[in-house]
Amino acid sequence: MNMLFKPVSLTTRFLSENDTNELRRIDAFVMAHPDGTAFHRPNWVRAVSDACGHGWRYVLAENGNGELVGILPLHLIHSNLFGRALVSAGFAVGGGILSSDDLATQLLAQQSWNFAERHSFPSVELRGGPSPTGEWQNKEGVYAGFICDMAADDEAQLLAIPRKQRAEVRKGLKNELTVSVGNAQQDRDDHYAVYAESVRNLGTPVFPKALFDAVLDQFGDHADILTVKSGGKAVASVLSLYHNGTAMPYWGGGTRDARRLRANDVMYYSLMNHARGRGCSKFDFGRSKVGTGAYSFKKNWGFEPKPLSYAIRTANGEEARDVNPMSPKYRLQVALWQRLPLSIANRLGPVIAKGLG
Repeated sequence: MNMLFKPVSLTTRFLSENDTNELRRIDAFVMAHPDGTAFHRPNWVRAVSDACGHGWRYVLAENGNGELVGILPLHLIHSNLFGRALVSAGFAVGGGILSSDDLATQLLAQQSWNFAERHSFPSVELRGGPSPTGEWQNKEGVYAGFICDMAADDEAQLLAIPRKQRAEVRKGLKNELTVSVGNAQQDRDDHYAVYAESVRNLGTPVFPKALFDAVLDQFGDHADILTVKSGGKAVASVLSLYHNGTAMPYWGGGTRDARRLRANDVMYYSLMNHARGRGCSKFDFGRSKVGTGAYSFKKNWGFEPKPLSYAIRTANGEEARDVNPMSPKYRLQVALWQRLPLSIANRLGPVIAKGLG
C-alpha cells in the first residue's frame, strides 16, 4: 500500500533578543544561502540598532525538523519627520526576505504585516529578495544594481574598464595620490569627514558617525575603509563590506577636490585591486536610481544595470513613506541643505538621517 505524501509543515516565530546561539544559527543560514547578503546578517541588524536606536526583530521560518528555511530581518523605524515603518533592512539597499521555499516567503511576509498591524506601523518595506503576492506592491524600474566579475590582476582590471573611463583612472594615477586601507580611528575620522562633505554637497543629511563605527565594529575583518589622499589630506574615502567573495563599496564620497584629482576613479580602481587581494571575485557597485549621475557613472565603468524589485505594503488609506532625496517634494530642502556650512550640516544631519531607515 502506497503511503500518502504529507508535505512538510512550516512554522514562523519572532526573535527579538541577543540570543547568541540563535544569531549564530541565522548567520550560518545567511552565509550558506546563495542570495544572502551582508544586510541579512545579525552584524548589520545589531549595528543599526545600536547606533540609531531602532528596535529589531527577525522573523524565522522553520520546517517540521526545526531547520531554518527562511528569515526576514526587520528594523522598527520611528521618525517624527518621516513616519513609522517596518523596514527590511534599515539603512540597507537589500536585506529583504531570504528563503528557500515559496511558502516560507509568503509566511514571512504575512507575519511582518501582522506585526505591523499589531504595533501600528502603517507600512512594511522589503528591500530585495523574492516578492510576496497578494496585497504587496512591487516597485520596479526605479533602482538598478551593478555587479561584475573582477579581472585576474591589476593590469587586466584596468584594461577591463571601458576606454573613456580608463583614461580618467590613468589621469588620476598620475596625480601622486596615496592610498591606504584600515579601520583604525584615523581611517574612521578621515572617512567621515570626506563622506559628510560629499553628502552635504549633494544636499542630503549625513548619517550618524556612530553608524559607521558600529558597522566596522560588528563586521570586523569583513569591512574596511580605503582612503585616497593628496598632499596628506583625505580627498576620497569609501567604507566597504565583504561577503562571500563579493566586495561592496557602500558608503563612499569625495571632497570638491576629488573630481579635479580623479580621486574617486583611483579609489574604486584601487578598491577592486585590494578586494582581489582579499580573495574576492565579484565587485558589487551597489544600487543607483535609474537616470541619475551615479547610475551613469557605474555604467561608464562597464557594469550592466540589473533591475531591482522592492515590495511594500501599506495600511488602507495610508501612503508609503517617501525618503528618496531625488523626490520632487524635497527639491527645496536639498537646495537649502547644499548651502549650509559644513559644521551646521554635520550637527543637524545625523539627527534627521537616523530616522530615514
